[in-house]
Amino acid sequence: MRAINRATTGSALVGVVAGLLVALPAPPASAHGGLTFPATRTYACYVDGLAGGQGGDLNPTNPACRNAWLTGDRYAFWNWFGNLISNNAGRHRETIPDGQLCGPTAPFAAFNAARSDWPVTNVPAGATVTMRYNAWAPHPGTWYQYVTRDGFDPNQPLRWSDLEAAPFDQITNPPLNGSGPHGAEYTWTARLPNKSGRHIVYSIWQRSDSPEAFFNCADVNFGGDPTDPPPPPPPPPPTECSVTYTTPSNWDSGFVADVRVTNTATFPVNGWTVRWSYANGQRVTGYWSSTIVQSGADVTASNAPWNASIPPGGSVNFGFQGTHTGTNSPPTQFTACQPSTRSAALSAAPHGHSHHVARYNHYQPY
Repeated sequence: MRAINRATTGSALVGVVAGLLVALPAPPASAHGGLTFPATRTYACYVDGLAGGQGGDLNPTNPACRNAWLTGDRYAFWNWFGNLISNNAGRHRETIPDGQLCGPTAPFAAFNAARSDWPVTNVPAGATVTMRYNAWAPHPGTWYQYVTRDGFDPNQPLRWSDLEAAPFDQITNPPLNGSGPHGAEYTWTARLPNKSGRHIVYSIWQRSDSPEAFFNCADVNFGGDPTDPPPPPPPPPPTECSVTYTTPSNWDSGFVADVRVTNTATFPVNGWTVRWSYANGQRVTGYWSSTIVQSGADVTASNAPWNASIPPGGSVNFGFQGTHTGTNSPPTQFTACQPSTRSAALSAAPHGHSHHVARYNHYQPY
């Protein structure tokens, strides 16, 4: 069950006629999602980090998750549902080399580590179970679930040849009828293979409305005491933020942007991200006072080590440089501070420097 606070939305156009109000359309959503049962590595480590952080920044305690946190890109923890290749178009074996199946892009590379201490889901061999897949942004497509062959060694990098030739489960457009601790979920029944011991369930979600595909490695133990889907972690304090996006410099093929994140709540923010989408093919080429990762139109900025905390009433700024092809429409939605699956519309002033403000109430599952 989850509680959702209504977002405050608004769009203001400040131009020749002062006070003229217009509504800006929201950008199309990009698909995101991941296995929550059995738990994919990114999700399991995110939940582990939430529990260790006790309401602040993530603090993974599982040894494998901790290693990924310390040596890899922390963006992958906050964006656990975004382990994807945007232009895959069914060419899974062509685009992903052996050893990179669990993290086929740089932000998720740390999750390729060959080790036997990743969080594991105990599952009954040969039984029918309910698969659960978080639908952060739902889209149609087909899900394929493979399992590793008998004799698989978790201490060796996962190769395509380690998987059984055919998926043990395949489903197209499963019902979006579940509710998990981190949002809506697709659910469907599947009969597990008759295996024993440690294995990996490898899930591929290939969208039918896009070439985008998602890849999940779920570490499982066949024959152990069944693991229930993870309960929701203790909720961190509610956070309300505003985001101000400006483009102080804009030229024929590029721009410089400045973003201010302000904590308007009464609780401190400890570790933040800001997410948005571009509508005109803009690309981020450099950044400062943050770490920025872009996948297609979707952009995620996360705090630098020195500006992770925002006290009540305080602000942090970060900036970046980007390119465009002639049109540089600003983002119309942001998700900020502690990661959320809801965002707010914002106000815009397109004449002179672009200036946009978003404010919303963050919701926490419980």
